[in-house]
Amino acid sequence: MNKAQLIDAIAAEASLTKADAKRALDAFVSTTTGALKKGDRVALVGFGSFSVSKRNARTGRNPQTGKPITIAAKKVVKFKAGADLSGAV
Repeated sequence: MNKAQLIDAIAAEASLTKADAKRALDAFVSTTTGALKKGDRVALVGFGSFSVSKRNARTGRNPQTGKPITIAAKKVVKFKAGADLSGAV
């Protein structure tokens, strides 16, 4: 499902116009992104939670040459599915 299909499904499920559904989805994405940038955790009971985790620098290998390379440390977004979502899938 892509963004346009998700907007259509939200509009149909919530009896909204597609424009309202798009604004709601964009607001959710923007708000969630802002919270994660600040290091907060976003938890939706039954659905799951988004959090930021730090990945340490590590040594990897170039697959073409086999030479070792250094992979820089970075922050990554993690999603953990909630019990209701896991049970439904």
